[in-house]
Amino acid sequence: MTWMLFLEIFVLSLLGVSLTLNMYFASLKYTSPTFVTSVVNTIASITFVIAIVLRMEIVDVKSARGLAKIAGTVVSFAGVTTMTLYKGAAFASPWNAPIHIQGSNAVHDSWLKGSFLAVASCLCWSIWYILQASSVKRYPAELSLTAWMATIGGIQSVAFTLFLQHKKEDWLIGFGLKFWCIIYSGITCSGFTVFAQLWCTEKKGPVFVTMFNPLSTIMVAILAYFIFGENLYVGSIIGGVVVIAGLYMLLWGKEKNQEYNASGEEQVADLDCEKQQAKITGASSAKNGS
Repeated sequence: MTWMLFLEIFVLSLLGVSLTLNMYFASLKYTSPTFVTSVVNTIASITFVIAIVLRMEIVDVKSARGLAKIAGTVVSFAGVTTMTLYKGAAFASPWNAPIHIQGSNAVHDSWLKGSFLAVASCLCWSIWYILQASSVKRYPAELSLTAWMATIGGIQSVAFTLFLQHKKEDWLIGFGLKFWCIIYSGITCSGFTVFAQLWCTEKKGPVFVTMFNPLSTIMVAILAYFIFGENLYVGSIIGGVVVIAGLYMLLWGKEKNQEYNASGEEQVADLDCEKQQAKITGASSAKNGS
């Protein structure tokens, strides 16, 4: 492994593991799981904007597919703005939650702070998607790349914790719910999920990977409300629906753009075949005439 490749993996670990996840979990402390997973749906729109800035994405504003991508991005950002600035009334769970987490129904006094942390986390995640799309081409071993990012990201997180957490109780985990949450997050989130995202990014591209994020929002909302007794807020529900609508507008435009590019390549291939056939026919005719 060269130093340049190691530096690239270090940056990927910072953006995709340590910095992103630390801001993600910090935003959960100030907001709610439903809110955070709704904001995550803007990753596709942020990735799309960054891809345009880097000239990795071309938008035809005169076509329906181009307008759909632009409109979807604007709608997604409007949804995030709604969730950030408008919290709304709370819908409390009508029965006692089977699993109760201490402080889950506490009033969040730093909702705006948590909102900015969630958006910043999504921004880092989007940059990570863009960078890993090129990194996978130079380092095609997805499982090995996942292991490297998880290891380096873990070391970076330890450094963050040493700098920010100085109390002894902050380092005590025990063998309760906190311990099993860490084990589950390490195996599922930092292991299998990252590997699956790398594989899908290589096969379908960075925008395609984010199209399944709304499923996470729906499942989190159901589990948080019915199992953990979390409150659902009107602003999060309205903004979440708007963000998901914008996401699928963007993905529809992306799909139509891929179909258009594929048909254009087929037409070019057909023209090349026709020209080649014409040259062969002309050469045969000239040979027969002589």
